[in-house]
Amino acid sequence: MFIATLIAAGKLSAGDLSEAADRLAAAGCAPGARRWLDQGDAADLPFAHNPEIARGALEGAFAATDIVVQPAEGRAKALLVADMDSTMITVECIDELADYAGIKPRIAEVTERAMRGELDFAAALDARVALLEGLDESAIDRCLAERVRIMPGARALVRTMRARGAHTVLVSGGFTRFAEPVAAEIGFDRAIANRLVIAEGRLSGKVEKPIVDSSTKETTLLGAIAEHGLAPEATLAVGDGANDLAMIRRAGLGVAYHAKPIVAAAARARIDHGDLTALLWAQGIGRRDWVEG
Repeated sequence: MFIATLIAAGKLSAGDLSEAADRLAAAGCAPGARRWLDQGDAADLPFAHNPEIARGALEGAFAATDIVVQPAEGRAKALLVADMDSTMITVECIDELADYAGIKPRIAEVTERAMRGELDFAAALDARVALLEGLDESAIDRCLAERVRIMPGARALVRTMRARGAHTVLVSGGFTRFAEPVAAEIGFDRAIANRLVIAEGRLSGKVEKPIVDSSTKETTLLGAIAEHGLAPEATLAVGDGANDLAMIRRAGLGVAYHAKPIVAAAARARIDHGDLTALLWAQGIGRRDWVEG
């Protein structure tokens, strides 16, 4: 059995659910009885056959609506591995840090290309960090305080999953000086990120090796699966950039969150419209059971 979850906070109607059921029936998916997770916000439509066909029949058919199609069994996940920049926070930290050095456009262009998969991630990171050589260390704390904002729904997602016994890991191609306080504020169990080399109170233009990259994210997911004795199907990975693709592909539910085209095209689930609470509805968790931050 499979579940199609329709998510459109405050915009979903009974007519939408009826049309979705009709689309699934016409596609030969044999839909069952639909039910609201939260009326007007999210609903489940169970069906029996052809999940890829079901996804194709529903995605894009309803305005401002996210569709998550997955097996019904095991949809509540025991592990969350999440990207940070533009996923758990609203900005790319290196771009914002570069603004304090007066070179944001120059660095942001490289960041965008790396996140689209057009550049080698590690080489692009080294090149961007080198441009920050000489920046006063105090800019990091200023950037954290002035620019870094938690993504809507992040606290509820992480704290609800932890309250239900899940293990949560923030793994970032960014920097520990941002990832560690962000992880603590949101409620993650732990954070993994790159370390900037600082000498005499200034950025040296280098980052410690090995660099946290796509393979690190994949290894983190697989290591947590082994450590906690989980089935791969019991895992959720979410990110927006090309360096998130490996972990997204490995997870039981791999989600492209407001993602770059290469990621959105490859992921089995996309959240294009909603915030991170969509991933609670995708797990069948209604609002009454959320742990708010």
